[in-house]
Amino acid sequence: MANKFHLGWFLNFSSPSWLGQFDGNNDESWIDGEFYVDIVKMMERGKFDFVMFEDSLMVSDVHGGSMATDLKYNMYAPKQDPLPLMAKLGEHTKHIGLIATASTSFYPPFITARMYATLDNLTHGRIGWNVVTSSEDRAAQNFGLDLHYEHDERYEMADEYEVVKGLWNSWDPGALVRDRDTGVFADHTKVHPIDHDGKYYKVRGPLNMMPGPQGQPTLCQAGGSPRGRAFAAKHANTIICSATGVAEMKAYRDDIRALMVETGRNPDDCKVLFVVSPVLDETDELAQAKAARRATMTPEGMDVSLAHLSALTNVDFTQFDMDAPVPEITTNGHRTTLEAFLRKGGEAGTATLRELASMPSLNAVPFVGTPATVAQQMQDAMEQVGGDGFLISGALSRQAVAEIVDGLVPELQRRGLAGTEYTHATLKENLLDF
Repeated sequence: MANKFHLGWFLNFSSPSWLGQFDGNNDESWIDGEFYVDIVKMMERGKFDFVMFEDSLMVSDVHGGSMATDLKYNMYAPKQDPLPLMAKLGEHTKHIGLIATASTSFYPPFITARMYATLDNLTHGRIGWNVVTSSEDRAAQNFGLDLHYEHDERYEMADEYEVVKGLWNSWDPGALVRDRDTGVFADHTKVHPIDHDGKYYKVRGPLNMMPGPQGQPTLCQAGGSPRGRAFAAKHANTIICSATGVAEMKAYRDDIRALMVETGRNPDDCKVLFVVSPVLDETDELAQAKAARRATMTPEGMDVSLAHLSALTNVDFTQFDMDAPVPEITTNGHRTTLEAFLRKGGEAGTATLRELASMPSLNAVPFVGTPATVAQQMQDAMEQVGGDGFLISGALSRQAVAEIVDGLVPELQRRGLAGTEYTHATLKENLLDF
């Protein structure tokens, strides 16, 4: 029997699909989090390991020097802070892991450590932190900077941000006494300042609260560049990877596992989940037709694609000739995203900007068909890659979630590929279960 693999879902605390015939009142029910309560409960019913909420900290106006595209298409704004949402989701679920994004470039370590420890306590050990360094100048300008820190320096800062682990460890086991006979609530000999004084951060500590059930919350990362991979291999419990094709998926996972060994870690302690967008329908033919419709790029879709690239790279792509190859570009922004975009045109580098923008985004593997067909495709891919699982992404609606949870997941479970229960109390333990 094939080995089980992990399942997660990639989300944003912003409006889900709202223009489709089956989207209902999604445009109204997301702001107070009720839409996300509904769908995360569905995902828990499907025994997903976790949901991961991405985040950004700006309204982008890089594309064409205007906020129009960003706001018209709800790309980076409006978007709400996912951290408070985790507490609400924790109240309405019992088992599924809840991962929220926070940036090491802009959040003080003490606030991050305290917030995630609090959420870990509130969710009984189900919280995770998606560690990002951010890539946008417009975000940096909301935190007192003119331009964002240089790419590799952001990761140097993130490495020193490990000070949060010191804060989470500043309470020894047994520090919380609550002894009625002596009247001692907490043992001061088991609570320690950390006195960190580094290049980027100065933090006395200790944390003024007890650590959560996990001790250190589950750490998630999406390192794509060489510097990002090294950081992820050193720290992450789970890694998000956007790769193209099975060979690239396998190469990425093999590289991460080798880097983990170099840092002295057991590579089985970190689970790599590959971003995929399965297309399902009642027959393979219907699913293929649906996938073809989605892959057809409209002028609006091309505008969104280029605006997304502009925001993440801090490069305005409206300055380039749409019918000429893309000139050589350097970016202090999101390098992996730029490389993936340019790679769509192949090795020759002769594809025009219009051609690149008209191509659908590259995905790990195009999983298309009935639930049985897609389950087989996922099994075949994972057997070649070696592990560890998939992170579902794409247009979000209750219908789209139901197709996965009530169509694909039961087929995966029948094949022994997906879990049928949560075997542990905490997110970290469930990730390590297989």
